[in-house]
Amino acid sequence: MTAEQQLTIREAYVEASSFLQGHQVQEAANCADLLLQHVLGFTRSELLLRWQEMFPVEQLELWQQLLKRKAAGEPVQYIIGEQEFYGLPFTVNPAVLIPRPETELLVEQVVLLGKRLWPELAESGADQEREAGAGPLIADIGAGSGAIAVSLAVQCPQWRIMSSDISPAALAVAGANAERHGVSERVDFTEGDLLVPYIERGLRLDAVVSNPPYIPEADEEGLQPEVRLYEPRTALYGGADGLVLYRRLAAQLKELPAMPALVGLEVGLGQAQAVAKLLSDAAEWDQIRIIPDLAGIERHVIAVRYTR
Repeated sequence: MTAEQQLTIREAYVEASSFLQGHQVQEAANCADLLLQHVLGFTRSELLLRWQEMFPVEQLELWQQLLKRKAAGEPVQYIIGEQEFYGLPFTVNPAVLIPRPETELLVEQVVLLGKRLWPELAESGADQEREAGAGPLIADIGAGSGAIAVSLAVQCPQWRIMSSDISPAALAVAGANAERHGVSERVDFTEGDLLVPYIERGLRLDAVVSNPPYIPEADEEGLQPEVRLYEPRTALYGGADGLVLYRRLAAQLKELPAMPALVGLEVGLGQAQAVAKLLSDAAEWDQIRIIPDLAGIERHVIAVRYTR
C-alpha cells in the first residue's frame, strides 16, 4: 500500500495478512490483526467497528516498518511490546521470555492448591515467624516478565510473593509489570540464582513455583526462528538434557530451613517423569501430580505436602 493507493483498514489487513503469509509467518492473520491494533491504537472491537474507514496515511510508514520486522521473523509480542497472560496484559521485550498459554495452567494449579493449603493462614497468623497477619510466602524462580509472580499476586492478595532472576534487565521488566497491575508492594523482586537468595536469607518458603529453562541444547536448531533468534538464551536452554536447572533446584530445596508445602514446576516434552523423580528423591510428599497441557503433553509437575 502506498499513499497514492489508500486502502480501507480492512483492505490493509487483508493485504498485510497475505504479505506475512507469503513470508511463511505462522498465524499471519492474527499477527496482522495485532499489529493493526497497535499501529492504530484500537482495541479488537474498535477495529471491527471502524473496518471500512480509510487507513490513516500518517501511520503508513510505521505500519510498513512493523510488517517488515514481522516478515523477518521478529516475534509480534516484541514488536508491539505486549503479551496477554492469565487475563492481564504484560509488557515484554527481548530481555524476557514471551509468556506462553501453557504456563497459565501452572498458575491455575498453584492458586487452586494454595487456597486448599492456606485457606485462613493470612487471618490466623499461624506462623509466628512471619509478620502478624501475613499470608503464605511464595517464591517464583526465574521472574522473566513477572507473569507468574504478578498473576499470583493479583489472584491471591493475601499471599506474599517473592521472585528472583539472574538478569537485571528481566527484573526491570518484571518490576514494571508489577507496578502496572498494582501489586508492586506485595511482590519482592531480587537478583539471584535459583533459590540462593532465599537460602542466604534463611527464609521459610511455603511454596516454590518455576518455569525454568528446559530446552536441551541439542534441540536448538530445531526451534522456530522466532524463538531461536530472538528470545533470551538464558531463559531457553537447560543444559545438554534440559534438566540441569531442575537438578539444582531439587538439591537447593534441601538447603532451605524447611521444605515448602508446595512445589510447582513447568517442564519440557518428555521431562515430567524425570523431574517428578528428582522431587521425590529430595523430600517426602503426600502427592506428586503430573498435569498435561491442552495438547496432552505432560507439562507440569506439582508436589504437595499437606502436613508440615
